[in-house]
Amino acid sequence: MNIVDSSGWLEYFADGPNADQFAIPLATMVELLVPSITLYEVFKIVCRQRGEDAALQAVAVMQQGKIIELSSSIALLAAKLSLDVKTPMADSIILATAQIHSALLWTQDNDFEGVSGVRYFPKVAE
Repeated sequence: MNIVDSSGWLEYFADGPNADQFAIPLATMVELLVPSITLYEVFKIVCRQRGEDAALQAVAVMQQGKIIELSSSIALLAAKLSLDVKTPMADSIILATAQIHSALLWTQDNDFEGVSGVRYFPKVAE
């Protein structure tokens, strides 16, 4: 199973320099888990940058994966990870979701650099 975090989705939708890296896990939607917090983050950013129609189209693509809602077990693990790994709330929720579901987390967010179970790609300047 795979999870692409918000930074990966945004890179993919913008066809940025690392888009091909994120196309790998996105090619197999049946193996893709989508934490609900990523819907929030991607919708908000795409809506602000390109409008509500583009944001709705983006989340429609994301919803082809299996949406994982925030449960109490994910929330508690996320809180612990936030303290241990020093990640912000949304990142901690995404990482906890990946760990609970034994999924590989794909990201270009440097908060995850060096974290076990994460496939990290440094951002490439355009």
